[in-house]
Amino acid sequence: MRRAAGFAFSVLLAATAAAAQEVPAVSPGPEVATPSSILTIDQDRLYSGTKYGQAVQARLEAEAISLQAEYRRIESDLEAEERALTEQRAQLPAAEFRTLADAFDAKVTGIRRTQDAKSRALTQQRDEARQTFFKTAIPALAQLMGEMGAEAILDKSAVVLAFDRIDVTDRAIESIDASLGDGSPPPK
Repeated sequence: MRRAAGFAFSVLLAATAAAAQEVPAVSPGPEVATPSSILTIDQDRLYSGTKYGQAVQARLEAEAISLQAEYRRIESDLEAEERALTEQRAQLPAAEFRTLADAFDAKVTGIRRTQDAKSRALTQQRDEARQTFFKTAIPALAQLMGEMGAEAILDKSAVVLAFDRIDVTDRAIESIDASLGDGSPPPK
């Protein structure tokens, strides 16, 4: 039974693939705006293609670069401290050296935890900024849906097969740029 279902699925998939290969011949292409009740967008391209998304990504990238520079500076300082501690080893009693070494290890562990927490916080900021972008973009996307007479906008990656003409990512980028700009608060 399972084998028959797998065979049927393979036949269906092959038929779909064959039909998909024929799609460009009948597709009017993305430049022809035809009414469709369903539209698609490429969410990644929408986010990275808007002024708002680019501004957020630039700010977060600057923070990531700053965090990496801080980490490299700390790493360099710790390496120098470790070398100095290693040089003291021969001159110190074993118990005193062990105390210093344990303190150094505790310091390194604490710094590592702190840096990991900063890295996780930056990742969380990225996720939250992306969510905020899409929430903020809803009115522009809703307006686009209304202009095009659509009932829904789906993420292009969730669609198995579609004509390119229903992909409105470029129009959505223009609309969001017009309404949100780079996401900065308007001047008072």
